[in-house]
Amino acid sequence: MSTQQQPLNIAIVGAGIAGLAAAIALRRNGHIVQIYESDKYKTEIGAGLGVTVNAQRVLEELGYTRENLKGVVNEGALQFDGGNDGEGELTPWLLESLKNTAKPQNILCARTDLHAELERLALGDGAGPPAVLHLSSTVLKCDPEAGSLTLSDGTVVQSDLILGADGIASSVRTDIVGHHVRPMASGLTCYRAVIEAAQLEGSEGLEWLNEGTSGPRSVRMKVGGLLRGLIIYPCRNGTLFNVVGVFMDLHQDDPDWKASGTRAEVQQFFADFHGRYQPVFAAFPEQVPKWRMLTLPHLPTWVRARAALVGDAAHGTLPMFGQGAALAIEDAAALRALLPPGTAPADVPARLAAYEALRKPRCDYVVRESVMGPNKAKWYPSRDGDIVFASPEEQQAYLMEYDATKVAEEYYRENFGQK
Repeated sequence: MSTQQQPLNIAIVGAGIAGLAAAIALRRNGHIVQIYESDKYKTEIGAGLGVTVNAQRVLEELGYTRENLKGVVNEGALQFDGGNDGEGELTPWLLESLKNTAKPQNILCARTDLHAELERLALGDGAGPPAVLHLSSTVLKCDPEAGSLTLSDGTVVQSDLILGADGIASSVRTDIVGHHVRPMASGLTCYRAVIEAAQLEGSEGLEWLNEGTSGPRSVRMKVGGLLRGLIIYPCRNGTLFNVVGVFMDLHQDDPDWKASGTRAEVQQFFADFHGRYQPVFAAFPEQVPKWRMLTLPHLPTWVRARAALVGDAAHGTLPMFGQGAALAIEDAAALRALLPPGTAPADVPARLAAYEALRKPRCDYVVRESVMGPNKAKWYPSRDGDIVFASPEEQQAYLMEYDATKVAEEYYRENFGQK
């Protein structure tokens, strides 16, 4: 490791969860971080997400205040048949550590609350120089060899390291990989909403939603081979519900496909669900965002010279494991371990190669396994070296008992010497 003590100048493209987590990790190492965000006002989509214990380990290292996430404990999911009013079947966590309430638990929170906490840690007072956020700063070109970004106003930003945290539709990815990589439609589309819990108060038949295990409710119905489902869970200390109406969509490639719907459309689409579920559909807002659920193919590389991809730009995944945000936060932990204080600009390419070697197999596994049915075989054919587990419990342990900071620090010591 170089003994030079000058901090690295780092440019991050994107101020979402991945970009802010990386900014926190790198500012805490004393590096100078600039974040470039194309939006005029950076606001996160009003939706919920899971913050699993593997992500919480990293957030603890980054200095978060857990209470600021306003999380609701996720003890496991209850599964219901959308056509009847029967009892739900509990799908509990298999790991003993997740059954022990004395230990950290998986939580459900509003994306906006996680984003606000990461923004506080990245831009506010704390260890290292605060990151600087540049809004209305669209990146047109990334030159990984030169370490430069060209903005839409003609400004050229020179940095020792560039991180592409610009999501599943990343433009930085094109400059790193060398060609455009199109996200793949999964065949699943969802209506998404956040509903205030107060809106559902007084509605009859919602015992299935409010009683028993704390965690998501998944209501499914399959008709004519086509699956539809309602997924709902509390967040923001139980004052909000994140609601998703998901369905197998045969028209995702239709040129007339629309990215929004209406409450009436949602109610009609799920009209054959049992009456006890209908108050939830009736509580959707008048205008409802509609999302194609996308994933990425495995990329040939995440890095090139002085640039690397993080978060969904590298490993956009479907939400089946609830690990999308967690993987992005783990990426930040790896970068923090591999780019400690004193890292010289000349060290950057080798450290980024190590970052890819450390992170890519794990993230590729989650992306591949999040896809179900024939699409998985089509998009991700089996290959030597694929990670395979003998049991769901073994898989769950791999995902949630992982300590990204510890693993990355050990990798650093083995490959680059003592810190």
